[in-house]
Amino acid sequence: MAQRLDCRIIKFLCRHCAAFSFCREVVKLAATRLIALHKNKGKSVAACLKSRTDYAQNPDKTQQGELVSSYECSPLTVDEEFMLSKRQYELVTGRRQKSDVIAYQIRQSFKPGEITAEEANKVGYELAMRFTKGKYAFIVATHTDREHIHNHIIYNSTALDSIRKFRDFLLSGLAVQRLSDLICLEHQLSVIEIKPYRERQKRTLYPPKESNRDRLCGVIDTVLAEKPKDYEDFLQGLEQQGYEVKRGKYTSVKGARQKRFIRFRTLGAGYSEEELKVVISGEVEHHPRQKQNRIVPEQKFQMLVDIQAKLTEGKSMGYVHWAKRYNLKEMSKTLIFLQEHKIGSIKEMQERVDAATARYHELGDSIKAAEARMTEIAVLRTHIVNYARTRPVYDAYRKAGYSKRFLEAHREEITLHKAAKAAFDEAGLKKLPKTKDLSIEYAALLKKKKEAYPDYRKARDEMQELMKAQKNVEMFFAEEKDTAEKEPTR
Repeated sequence: MAQRLDCRIIKFLCRHCAAFSFCREVVKLAATRLIALHKNKGKSVAACLKSRTDYAQNPDKTQQGELVSSYECSPLTVDEEFMLSKRQYELVTGRRQKSDVIAYQIRQSFKPGEITAEEANKVGYELAMRFTKGKYAFIVATHTDREHIHNHIIYNSTALDSIRKFRDFLLSGLAVQRLSDLICLEHQLSVIEIKPYRERQKRTLYPPKESNRDRLCGVIDTVLAEKPKDYEDFLQGLEQQGYEVKRGKYTSVKGARQKRFIRFRTLGAGYSEEELKVVISGEVEHHPRQKQNRIVPEQKFQMLVDIQAKLTEGKSMGYVHWAKRYNLKEMSKTLIFLQEHKIGSIKEMQERVDAATARYHELGDSIKAAEARMTEIAVLRTHIVNYARTRPVYDAYRKAGYSKRFLEAHREEITLHKAAKAAFDEAGLKKLPKTKDLSIEYAALLKKKKEAYPDYRKARDEMQELMKAQKNVEMFFAEEKDTAEKEPTR
């Protein structure tokens, strides 16, 4: 008996999920950051070093320089001493610096109210000494201008012996964080717990931007709450709010920083001129518009990563490790999708994919046929109108014996008439249909097209989801087969 598809997937997931149990562990790190300081375009290395060190030693932020400490250099001449070591490096080694990295900075922040500025400077000095192992000159400046005390540690990219440069190795920032975390624990200071990846804030959240129309609706709500006497009193209230009112067939207003006027009838339900007048007269109660946030549907699962293809592109083993975890998660979601749709075998899946594809193409063909017929009706209707409008001119042209002078005087009308007649002959029309009948047919086709679009989109999404699930299953079992072949037989 063939084994069910979902059972095979579950067994494979159970065998591999144990290897990634460490993902649930919480890693504790201190709030630190390692930054490479680069040479600014259009400035010299000396000028860049001076600007960076001057900012770190800002007297207003370091209690007039009392919170500045240094190692193998003077805070007053730190930029000049860094430059001297760089020149000695060029003389000793004969090599010129190719990169634009001139120094490195470590930012170390502490929890507000937990540590004094003097102790923070000592912790920063210890961090810099243990990270550089005493081989690079540095300064430590503790800033107290913010609620949280923080250190700016700047160390030279050139070593004290002037024969080597600091190598910014892979995951050096993580090494700084862990060293800072260890030092903080030694000083009985708290550390920050990193949230799981899915709980982290991916980007800065800004307040939602209010559009000119939303702002105008809010102002209208405010003016209506003051109970204006009539429509003119309502418009005067808008003018008092800073809006310019343009009276006419359609009333429109413009704000102080707007480029164009906005008509009331374009604001939506409850804000047209007729509806506002009814509200002002007291016949109907006004209901302010509630802004609805757009809900983006979450995709159920994603395509699996082709790990072998990525390896041929040069991806590292770290990427492979991530890809395996990613594939396991997405395959679990794919399994849930298959169970929800009651798909238990490869054959059932293929049948569902074929049916969804046929349904999608059937609806698409019907919509395309309706659109083609609507285009034909629009062109035919235009030709009928042109034919009827230019027929008297063409009859006069024929009575004039097809005079060239008459043709030059009425070339546009005669050309439109000939084009319409040619279109009728090409379509094989013996009797012209009525434009009213064409309009009715066009409206019916348009209604049919609009009604078919929701089903078309639903069929498209269903087809795409099934095809994506089928592709994931095929890739999943191909990878499982390769893994089984590579395992040694006992």
